[in-house]
Amino acid sequence: MAITIADRVNRIHESASGAAAQRVRDLRAQGVPIVSLTVGEPDFDTPDNIKRAAEEALAAGDTKYTPVNGTPELQQAILDRMRTRTGVSYTPSELAVGGGGKQVIFLALMASVQKGDEVIIPAPYWVSYPDMVLANNGTPVIVETNESDRFLLTPDALDQAITDNTAWLILNTPSNPTGAVYSRADLESLAEVLRRYPHVGVLTDEIYDELFYGEGQISALIEVAPDLRDRVVTVNGVSKTYAMTGWRIGWGIGPAELIGAMNKLQSQISSCTASVSQAAAVEALTGDQTFVHESRDVYRRRRDLAVDGFNSIPGLSCSTPEGAFYVYVNCSGVMGKTAPDGSAIDSDEALTMYLLNEAQVAVVHGAAYGLSPYFRISFATSEEIIEQALGSIRDALSKLR
Repeated sequence: MAITIADRVNRIHESASGAAAQRVRDLRAQGVPIVSLTVGEPDFDTPDNIKRAAEEALAAGDTKYTPVNGTPELQQAILDRMRTRTGVSYTPSELAVGGGGKQVIFLALMASVQKGDEVIIPAPYWVSYPDMVLANNGTPVIVETNESDRFLLTPDALDQAITDNTAWLILNTPSNPTGAVYSRADLESLAEVLRRYPHVGVLTDEIYDELFYGEGQISALIEVAPDLRDRVVTVNGVSKTYAMTGWRIGWGIGPAELIGAMNKLQSQISSCTASVSQAAAVEALTGDQTFVHESRDVYRRRRDLAVDGFNSIPGLSCSTPEGAFYVYVNCSGVMGKTAPDGSAIDSDEALTMYLLNEAQVAVVHGAAYGLSPYFRISFATSEEIIEQALGSIRDALSKLR
């Protein structure tokens, strides 16, 4: 082949969760009845009022280019939501809109990270963070958290990880894969450390902020520490809250200089996001919110079912996630055991392959998220499927010796 693939591609990996989902699709195409707990995607359909808004936009001919950071209506809806939730006001010059939160995070890193820059990423982490840093010539600095600390980055661990080369800290709350949530007190403690290091920016990924199972609403870093405004970028979107993963609308709100650089990149990459999707997102943010509350209640019931089920299986345990729709299952109790065919269960990846083959249940191994031995399951699926998966996993693990 005459064309050479760039180093930025060769140093990153395929998304582990995406690969797991594709493996499920391939097996199902072969007729294998796989039960999948891999996909981080609501199983609900997009609410009808949002779909109607898209249909109306089509009928009205709203199918043209928009400003790079969204239509005026979408800008207003996003900024109003931010002000309502955090008490902090922003202008359109401080807003970037992209094809999902993932693209916005990539744009932020592309616009700011140079060779030698370090990005602190608490583990377990969403699988894409380290590879996005690597793709943009940065160095991921992985800081392992502990289940005893609720999988949260502690102030001491943050302080020890920061160097003169640190460009960013990435915080994900609620977390994928653990469902961990940083409380107001947690964020205040981290902010105290950050104030000592004015060269460190913070990228807060809050895509699951409406899927919070505690009292009230989740706290945001910019709400807790508005004095850090000039170095905090808050990322969010409509994908998880409104079951709109395929509509591809996400945004970032932060310092005007960085946002301007991100919008410049966006103008050269795709000009803007889809106009019809933007119209749908406006309705999602400003219309009837009944779906948000009802779906959260459903997720809470599924969460409790999954947590109780996994904690009842010998060799497995898990803490109760405070947000998102994942459970990070501790499988240390089955490490070192042997499968019926004589193969060793010596890693969480080996266990997930055993569960796929023996139980026909697909989960994602913890090493993909930077902390073992665990596996992640998504409870964005029906209670019947969760119960079926729990029964199959229990039976498969009972065969280990």
